[in-house]
Amino acid sequence: MLIVLFAALLHAVWNALIKSGSDKLLDSVMLCLAAGVIAMTVLPFLPAPAAASWGHLVASTLIHVVYFCLVALAYRGADMSFIYPLMRGAAPLFTALIAVFAVGESLSWGGWMGVILLCAGVASLTLDGLRAAGVPGRMWLLGFANAAVIVSYTVVDGVGARLSGDAWSYVLWLFVLTALPMLAVGCIIRGKAMAALPLAVWRKGFVSGACSIASYGLALWAMMSAPIALVAALRETSVLFGSAIAALLLHEKFGRMRWLASGFVVVGVAVMKLL
Repeated sequence: MLIVLFAALLHAVWNALIKSGSDKLLDSVMLCLAAGVIAMTVLPFLPAPAAASWGHLVASTLIHVVYFCLVALAYRGADMSFIYPLMRGAAPLFTALIAVFAVGESLSWGGWMGVILLCAGVASLTLDGLRAAGVPGRMWLLGFANAAVIVSYTVVDGVGARLSGDAWSYVLWLFVLTALPMLAVGCIIRGKAMAALPLAVWRKGFVSGACSIASYGLALWAMMSAPIALVAALRETSVLFGSAIAALLLHEKFGRMRWLASGFVVVGVAVMKLL
């Protein structure tokens, strides 16, 4: 549980790095490139994923390209305190439903209650962010679209990591494969900027890339032995860290409603652990 909470913190950190940049798409591309380079240095020391998992790896690569592009678009048009909870918060309940009815997992009543409380807290954060920021309606569609993408890769990778036999090998290959199409996206859309990247952009890319690898690798490692639905829900406590970062570092508002929503999230985590 502590490991997944740490993974949630790392996830919020790399999202804040993307949001804080002046060119969100370029920063997203650099995250993927740097993560791919980091992964290639480690892969020779790990076993290859089992053959049964490669179909999941290919599918997840395509899904992740869409995901990173949507993240860049989302942060161009909305505050992190609104769009981050919306993207992440709509996903856990749907992930739980798919994991139970499609993957065949089972959740206790305490697990279901924890998932619902987490979703309620995240939804409250989203609504408060909307009220405070005056976000245009199209951002709702973008947020929900990325939530659907998140559900897709969570279920695909949760099953794929189990089939691979080694969660870290699986996630590192995923980042290597994702780097290639993201490089193509960067060259097509930001060709001139890609040709003359300053050192600061590379440094930021390696920090965000390392955070992304560690965050997702720890989550998939947890899914090897814990229910996908519970890990996915617990990982969305990242919205708490994200809201705190948005308030303290990005100077976005954090009022009473957000404290109440945070309480829902904390209670949801406690229920999942205790029941």
